[in-house]
Amino acid sequence: MTGAVTADETGVTVTRHRGVGRAVSDGLVIGWRNLKRIPRLPDALIFATIQPIMFVLLFAYVFGGAIPLPGGASYREFLMAGIFAQTMAFAVASTSVGMVDDMNKGLIDRFRSFPMARSAVISGRVVGDIALNSFVLAVMLACGLVVGWRWHAGLPRALAAVALLLLFAFAMLWVGAVIGLSVRSTEVASSAGLIWLFPVTFLSNAFVPPPTLPDWLKPVVEWNPLSSVVAACRELFGNPNPFTGTGFPARQPVLTALIWIVVIIGVFVPLAVRKYQRVTS
Repeated sequence: MTGAVTADETGVTVTRHRGVGRAVSDGLVIGWRNLKRIPRLPDALIFATIQPIMFVLLFAYVFGGAIPLPGGASYREFLMAGIFAQTMAFAVASTSVGMVDDMNKGLIDRFRSFPMARSAVISGRVVGDIALNSFVLAVMLACGLVVGWRWHAGLPRALAAVALLLLFAFAMLWVGAVIGLSVRSTEVASSAGLIWLFPVTFLSNAFVPPPTLPDWLKPVVEWNPLSSVVAACRELFGNPNPFTGTGFPARQPVLTALIWIVVIIGVFVPLAVRKYQRVTS
């Protein structure tokens, strides 16, 4: 870790630390600040959990009987991995709205005046949102158990699936940070953070069997990052996935999901930091 000593306009000497360790430390401080806000906004926590529960109940009890699976496999067990992955992807909206809200309130300008890593404001937002989504995922797991979903591949593999989902949420939150730093109002951030996710979600293996789709859409579905995460979770949970193909994503869903997560993080983390630097310059 290195450091540079500077003097601010008041003549007070300020030590500016640089390096990965300082960036992590600053990000955790901002993340703790965001976590402390959650008890003050209980309605946000309530609505964050209502939507995925509604999706579970809707697909399990309304559409479940209309989508038969080969061999009499349970559609509810087929469904839950898709619901989990969709909810983690939809976390994009919370980060994009939160970033815009902080900018509009002048908090970004205040943070800019502190001797802290430039990436800390964004990583702190991501840390707070990943903690919130961990709670939401726990609620959804409980809801899945209530409607008849189970894991069948052992607890260690089930925990690996949960870790994969949270890692996917972490990657998608950086996408949300880029969106939030690119718009100027919370209304635009909310719609921009979700509107593109609907085709990504429904052009995947999350809710419907891929063989029912047109032939020209099947490669899109197969290489959809969300499809890889869903297929990986089904494999790790031991849930039915009778519509696997012969391509690499179907043969190696866990590896493909991890590759997609690394690519998303590798692209959007530096992009978010660059966007933040332009906004605050």
